[in-house]
Amino acid sequence: MCGVVGIAGTSNVNLRLYDALTMLQHRGQDAAGIVTESAGELHQCKGEGLARDVFRRSHMVRLVGNVGIGHVRYPTAGSSGPALAQPLYVNSPYGIFIAHNGNLTNADDLREQIFRENLRHLNTDSDSEVLLNIFAHELQSRGKIEPTSEDIFAAVSGVHKRCMGAYAVVGLIANYGLFAFRDRFGIRPLCFGQRKTETGVEYAVVSESVVLDSLGFDLVRDLVPGEALFVDKLGKIHFHQCSDDYRLSPCIFEHVYFARPDSLIDDISVYKSRLRMGEKLAEKVIRLNPGYEIDVVIPIPDTSRVSAQALAERLGVKLREGFMKNRYIGRTFIMPGQKERKKSVRQKLNAVKLEFAGKNVLLVDDSIVRGTTSKEIIQMARDAGAKKVFMASAAPGVRFPNVYGIDMPSASELIAHGRTDEEVGNLIGADWLIYQELSDLIASAAEGNRAITSFECSVFNGEYVTGDVDQAYLNLVDSKRNDAAKLGTQSDEVSKDSQVIGIHNDVGIVASDGAP
Repeated sequence: MCGVVGIAGTSNVNLRLYDALTMLQHRGQDAAGIVTESAGELHQCKGEGLARDVFRRSHMVRLVGNVGIGHVRYPTAGSSGPALAQPLYVNSPYGIFIAHNGNLTNADDLREQIFRENLRHLNTDSDSEVLLNIFAHELQSRGKIEPTSEDIFAAVSGVHKRCMGAYAVVGLIANYGLFAFRDRFGIRPLCFGQRKTETGVEYAVVSESVVLDSLGFDLVRDLVPGEALFVDKLGKIHFHQCSDDYRLSPCIFEHVYFARPDSLIDDISVYKSRLRMGEKLAEKVIRLNPGYEIDVVIPIPDTSRVSAQALAERLGVKLREGFMKNRYIGRTFIMPGQKERKKSVRQKLNAVKLEFAGKNVLLVDDSIVRGTTSKEIIQMARDAGAKKVFMASAAPGVRFPNVYGIDMPSASELIAHGRTDEEVGNLIGADWLIYQELSDLIASAAEGNRAITSFECSVFNGEYVTGDVDQAYLNLVDSKRNDAAKLGTQSDEVSKDSQVIGIHNDVGIVASDGAP
């Protein structure tokens, strides 16, 4: 899961791209990057770490240009390093950069095609580099000295025909303009807005609408699945539906966990969907345990807070902040290795003992993935003196791998996989565990936009909307992306990436401490 932004402005966009990346930082903390274009010159800065660590003042003053794109990276495959920081570049044709959010499910087959049929070399194992080269080849095959919007849209159509999986893309073509497109299922979010200035109209394309709010752009709409937009060098915007077969099936986990609550995704308020999750979860508590003895409801910061508030109101129970969060620790389920996740939970949260002592507490979390975090938090509640500890999840049990850009690839590492709710509750040490019903979760999101008839819910029901995911593929993904594989890959990358850091134009690819 990553965050992308593209701005076609009437003045320098560097600072606004930086601000956008800080607003999208929750979507990825592994790496960040910006590229701008001015009179055909491309200026780039990217590196490992948070946006605030990657970009320094000396970098920003050299990121000149009225058009540019940015990316914050979350490593789906667990691999990281300077070479995988985005945006990614290919010089032929024209000079193209892209920033990609999602994951291609047929990337391995496409790598073979790119090498044997398109005669292109790939420098990394990134599926984003695969997508970039597919787009570049399709555009080059048009054979134009100067591409038009029709050529851009034809290239996107070629991407849709060849690439399977999830992708929300913003891109930049030197001297020609900004483009963006969304996969034909709309799995990953992408919206655009506009802003009128004294010198013209500016456009921005972003993963989440909250960025538009902060930058002063008016949200126009979400891109339709399969749709592409292109802002040419004269500032004129073009749209085209580039897929013959498309339907909207957005990822429901955006509403559970990833998206900011102040965002709108496909016309659905993330905040209101989380309120409805809490209300429906409370109704299930009342239905299953009408004589519940809950003294206090305590959210696990931060994404569960809205659902916990609605749940507590519906139950008529006090809501209290029982955990204080260290905001300088990243999201724990992203971290490879059970020991690292366990250590991180204790660093991330600290219990307010007076809210637990002698009480029956209901802890509310947005979801339970590997269970390591939940087990540690329940133990922290008991250590703080809780009499009984109940656990409620605003989402159903995560029982299947995700292949569309969320780091849940290994079924064996998902605590709910192949287990009953009672077994999961015992494993995490809860006196009672209650999960949201999938139908209630879907209803919580769908109520915001009745036009959406289906959601991508594969982590809960094992149904993959792209239709190309079978057990053989899941086994392959498991072998590459389980915790053991990640730890081994990262060890190899430390030795490789510490030796070579690339440079593009006059702005270097920076290391995690921001040094050029």
